[in-house]
Amino acid sequence: MSITGWQRESSKESEATAAAVCAETPVEIPTVTALTERSVLSARRWFVTMLTLAGISLLVITASLRFGAEEIGFSDSARILLEAFRYGATRIDLLGPSSVILLQVRLPRVLLAFMVGSSLAAVGVALQALLRNPLADPYVLGISSGAALGAALAMLFGIGTTVLAISTLPLWAFVGGLMAIVIVYRVAASYGRLPVHTLLLAGVILNAIFSALIMFITSIMDPNRSFSTMFWLMGALTAPNYPTMVVLVLYLVVGGSILLWQSQSLNLLTLGEEPARSLGVEVEAVKKTIFFTSALLTGAVVSVSGLIGFVGMVIPHAVRMVIGADHRLLLPASALVGGTFLVAADTVARTVLAPAEIPVGIVTALGGGPLFIYLLLYRKSGLAV
Repeated sequence: MSITGWQRESSKESEATAAAVCAETPVEIPTVTALTERSVLSARRWFVTMLTLAGISLLVITASLRFGAEEIGFSDSARILLEAFRYGATRIDLLGPSSVILLQVRLPRVLLAFMVGSSLAAVGVALQALLRNPLADPYVLGISSGAALGAALAMLFGIGTTVLAISTLPLWAFVGGLMAIVIVYRVAASYGRLPVHTLLLAGVILNAIFSALIMFITSIMDPNRSFSTMFWLMGALTAPNYPTMVVLVLYLVVGGSILLWQSQSLNLLTLGEEPARSLGVEVEAVKKTIFFTSALLTGAVVSVSGLIGFVGMVIPHAVRMVIGADHRLLLPASALVGGTFLVAADTVARTVLAPAEIPVGIVTALGGGPLFIYLLLYRKSGLAV
């Protein structure tokens, strides 16, 4: 199915969604599966899908806690988690070295990977709907690079090493990401529409400019800080402390809630701006909200994980093919799948060459890069619009 075909399919699904909302009846949505079956988006289907994906996510997270430089069995993991829940952090050291590894290193890292993957996938869904382009992604469009530039500037000025770094570093990354997404949109919209090649070209140019600026900042840093910054830029999930995770959760909850709140507007926007406007959508307000929220979420995750590419493009595309394009289900489902995917990728990154680690950004790029090339080559007729 070409990208033009994907847009027509999304438009048909959005028309069905809009009609059902007006009539307050269940929505019949065609899924893009091998059997091309039709299914009804009811409350039951929504909950069954989400519970199934949540169960899979829990299994993957539980399994990932076992693997690492030192394996910890399922029974030991369950015992340590139960003891930590019963007695709190004061008893961690008394439970043995395995408990320290599990509770202070492995568990925070796994939770961080899940949150980062969920956020990137959710942002990818929103941008693809807003731009009506299945190749839209915070990494490809240069938003992640802009956020990384903002975070690198904060590190250069010493903000990342201060007590306030927990709350201010994501804000610097947010400003950089917002700047990038505004530039990309303005460049593409100057043609009167949003052609795919213009979006990709603008993203490539911004990535090149921001990468050069980041390299300059890194070159004038202290050598020790420069090395850690370079490793972070490759996409590194290091175990954060729990206060940092609490602040990150606040960013993600706020951003994710805003995107979910806009899910019906995203359904209508897949019809095009004029049809959506005629159906009562305040298009410009929705654009600003999505851009602002995308920059917020991207900045928050880049500030703690560095540049992790292609999650926001590959996951929404795959989930859409299975469950359809209704964003009331697609957005939360993609978030769960994206989190699960990045947990699995990070497990591979820290175990394949253990005790050495591969930056998880390399793993996702090796998986997502070939798919990106496939979409460009196999669907080049759809890209010519």
